[in-house]
Amino acid sequence: MFGTASRGNSFRANTVQKHPVHKYPHLLNFYDKPPLDDITLDEFETFAIDRLRILSEIEASYVRNRSYDELKAIVKAQQAKCMPLTASSEKKEIVRITEAERRKDHISHFVLRLAFCRSEELRRRFVKAETSLFRVRYDMELSEDRKRFLESRNFGWMTLSREEERDEVLMNDLRTVNPGETLWYKVRWMRVPNLVEKRRVCLKGGWAYVPSKEQSSIVFQEFETRLEAALELTAKALPRLDEDTRLMPVLDHLGQGFLSGLSVASEYSSAEGLGDGEEVKAEMIDDLAEKHWPMCMRHLHDCLRKDRHLKHYGRLQYGLFLKVVGLSIEEAIVFWRKAFGGRITDDKFNKEYKYNIRHSYGLEGKRTNYAAYTCQRIITQNQPGPQDCHGCPYRHFSADRLQTALLASYGPQGLSAADLPEIVSAVKQEHFHVACTKVFEATHGLPRGQGLDGESVTHPNQYAAKSREIEKAKLESAGAVKAEVKDDNAMEF
Repeated sequence: MFGTASRGNSFRANTVQKHPVHKYPHLLNFYDKPPLDDITLDEFETFAIDRLRILSEIEASYVRNRSYDELKAIVKAQQAKCMPLTASSEKKEIVRITEAERRKDHISHFVLRLAFCRSEELRRRFVKAETSLFRVRYDMELSEDRKRFLESRNFGWMTLSREEERDEVLMNDLRTVNPGETLWYKVRWMRVPNLVEKRRVCLKGGWAYVPSKEQSSIVFQEFETRLEAALELTAKALPRLDEDTRLMPVLDHLGQGFLSGLSVASEYSSAEGLGDGEEVKAEMIDDLAEKHWPMCMRHLHDCLRKDRHLKHYGRLQYGLFLKVVGLSIEEAIVFWRKAFGGRITDDKFNKEYKYNIRHSYGLEGKRTNYAAYTCQRIITQNQPGPQDCHGCPYRHFSADRLQTALLASYGPQGLSAADLPEIVSAVKQEHFHVACTKVFEATHGLPRGQGLDGESVTHPNQYAAKSREIEKAKLESAGAVKAEVKDDNAMEF
């Protein structure tokens, strides 16, 4: 189908072409060789984070049982946003763009290899996500470019020999399994276990006869097999990096994010770009919490109202969240003082709590403008004890407690008992961000799978900001409709 092959012999034509100009002649890449360029620490981290965002959405798509077409659409959108790849061209200006894009793709893959080679679980999930990404890119690639890529490699398949073509029994078997097919490739059956399992190939003498329409399965299986072997080799070499204090914290952070089912979320230390321009006052928090807070912050708010107190990590988690929502330092002091009520005196509040509030706003101590906690940090750090209210309810609540809390908190907003099985299923698979995203969709009347503009929840402030944005759009739309009706009535009068 692609290139020329001698009958009965291995496919060796045009093996590994040497492109005279381009370092990355093909959009598709098997990542056989590691990058040898000089790489800055900033590139090392940011390239990996951008790729991780795409892989995390691929994982989320599998958990949410999205169709392959939906997966392709999501990967296409995420890739355009985080890691665009331009089709090959001979134009110099486009060549420069494609080389830079493919360099980023190349480097980011190998950085994530370092991060995800250290455990069997990480390797398994990384291979599955990377193979899915390769498959989507393969299907989206232009046919001519895809043909050139296949011709550049030796996949070891063989065409049928003349003796096999004259074997009527064999040919009848092949046409029975694949009606209408006219071209087959021979490979050892162990190379296409997925096709054997689905009975899409004919087996004889240890060979699998693969129809041309299933040729891509050989390519995908080869990619997966090579990546699995490469990850094991990387794991053996990784201990040499243990003493590198520059790289190991970055690799640990990436690995933790992937294990918790999350990409590395953006960090927010202020309300810039998240608010809707409306100033947030202390007296507005109760209403905002009921309408817009994710479950982690809703639980903290309810505990604060009920107990008139939060322990240290609860105050940190909620206080930084409120800061990014748009609560000023003055309003924050008012909010926390009223929240504690008569449980403590003004003197005790000023001595024990006011300083910490100002510190979190960067007004005391080191004067650091602390960022609000991401979902990853809430899930993986400072695990709550029996009397604590902080943490992630999807991660730290029992299944029964979680379902009861969700219905109590979000039932008035449209969450029903029928929504709970999918949410609990995501929790059991430890995809807590997917469970949170499902709640967001159910409570905001969004189609299944839409999420937050096609993405899953990765930050509590991201959830709250999008919720307020949706409400504002609905109010503006309702106001426009009312104005139109009023104008129509005036014209009739």
